[in-house]
Parts: sequence; structure tokens; C-alpha cells
Amino acid sequence: MDPIELAKAAVYGVVEGVTEWLPISSTGHMLLLNQFLTMDVSEDFWNMFLVVIQLGAILAVCAMFFHRLNPFSPSKSAGEKRDTWSLWAKTIVACVPAAVIGIPIDDWMEANLGSPFVIAAALIVYGIAFIVIETVRERRASALVSTGKHFSTPDLGDAPTRSELADAGARVRTLEGLDWKTAIGIGLFQVLSIVPGTSRSGSTIIGGLLLGCSRTVVAEFTFFLAIPVMFGASALRLAKYFLAGNMFSGTEAAVLGVGCLVAFLVSLAVIRFLMAFVRKHDFKPFGWYRIVLGVAVIAWFALVR
Repeated sequence: MDPIELAKAAVYGVVEGVTEWLPISSTGHMLLLNQFLTMDVSEDFWNMFLVVIQLGAILAVCAMFFHRLNPFSPSKSAGEKRDTWSLWAKTIVACVPAAVIGIPIDDWMEANLGSPFVIAAALIVYGIAFIVIETVRERRASALVSTGKHFSTPDLGDAPTRSELADAGARVRTLEGLDWKTAIGIGLFQVLSIVPGTSRSGSTIIGGLLLGCSRTVVAEFTFFLAIPVMFGASALRLAKYFLAGNMFSGTEAAVLGVGCLVAFLVSLAVIRFLMAFVRKHDFKPFGWYRIVLGVAVIAWFALVR
């Protein structure tokens, strides 16, 4: 086993674990990292690794939300079990649009839309979208308060921020209150993530905010949507890899294992951070980050490379 390649895999695992859950595009960051830190593996293995490393991240969701996602938990009442089954049903149905549209064009997207400039454009456009959407939500909430149209803010204290007011005024403030129409609408927004640099979590979060969800609800539902999407995408890539006659060498198996393990461990911390962050803050910092990174990518590849 090559320790250098294992170290590279660990770096990719850190990047995957951080960027998968923050709305800043994990695939975009991985493709950009590959421009500076290339692994000594075959092209087939790299294309498979780029997707399957996400399994480590998704297992972190399964571990952290196991009780909430387990409809067989003996500590849940009959009503809570029904709610859990309902959540699973909404999650799976919401993933159908991405599967129907994404699977047939997967190879074409991989071959034609992986350039740094496409990634940069997606980073900038969706960064602007985050800033605009959050600004509009905050102004709308402030306007309601200023006109005397108060809404319930039981957990915000005496002086809630504009960001907290915007979330308190959301139409959907609990996962149990997430209706089928909204869940499917978020699933349709997930289709946008087939473009590298868009971000799967970014597209679903934008969709959820536009459809009236609070940041906490849309963040959690985004986590749950990732389970069938990532398991399905990983299974598809592994099938393509092995059907093409490929087999793992000892180093390749270790590289994939290290990448997934590191992504799992980092994801545990990042998910906790994001859930705490969105309770008090909006998504505008991620929007500004996307814009700055997109501009930096364009400058680097246009002027330096």
C-alpha cells in the first residue's frame, strides 16, 4: 500500500465530509481539488471514487439520525411510527425526479460539464441565489412585524434577529408538517444538482426556502434525501466499474476505505455544526463563500493556468 495515496485519500475524505452537507458543492470541490492533488489511480477508479466516497458521509447521517429514521423503535408510539413511515415515503418519492432525469444523462454530464468554468459559474449563480432568497425572507418577516402582524416566536427571546424572525415566519416549521406537495417540490429542485458545482444540498435548501420551509426543516430533509440518492448513485457507479471488467487492487481498496472512513468521521462533526448554525443564522455566509470561490476559480484557470 502506498502511504502517499492513502494520505491523499484522507484529504479527499476531509473535503467530502465538509462539503457534502454544507451548501457549497462537494463534487465541485472534489473536482477542483483534483486539479492540485491528483491521485495515482486509473480514470475508471477516480470516476467511481468521486461518487462512492459519499457513502462515508451518508453513513454519518444514518448513525446520527438512527432513532428518528427507525420506524421499528420500541420507544416510539404508534403515531410516531406512522410519522416515521410517512417521512420515509416522502423522502423516497422526492428522490424519483432526480433518478428519472439524472440516471439517463449521468455519463453525458460527467463527460461534458466537469470543467472548472462550469463549476465556477454554478458556484456564483447559486451563491447569489442564497443571498437574494435569504434577504427577501428577512425583509418579508420584518415587514410583517412592523405592520403588527406578529407570529409565534416561542424560542427566540425578547430581541430575535431578522434571520430568526424569517425562520419563525416559515410556513413549514417541523418535519411532521412537511406536506407531500412541498416534499416533491424539494425533490424537483434536487434535479438541479446534476450540474457540477451546483450542490445537491444547495439546490434542495434553496428549493425548501422558496417553498416556505424553515432552515432547520429543509436542512434535515436534505440529509434524509441524501440516503436513497447516495446509496443509489454509489451502487450505480460500482456496478459500472465492475461491469467494465475492473477489480480493486490492494492499494485502491485501501484508498476507497480511507476516503470513506474519513468522510464519515468529518461528516459527524459537520452535521452537528450545521444543525446548530441554522438555528440562529441564515445561509448568506455560504452564498458569499460560493461567490468568492467561483471568482477565484475563474481567475486561477483563466489567468494562471
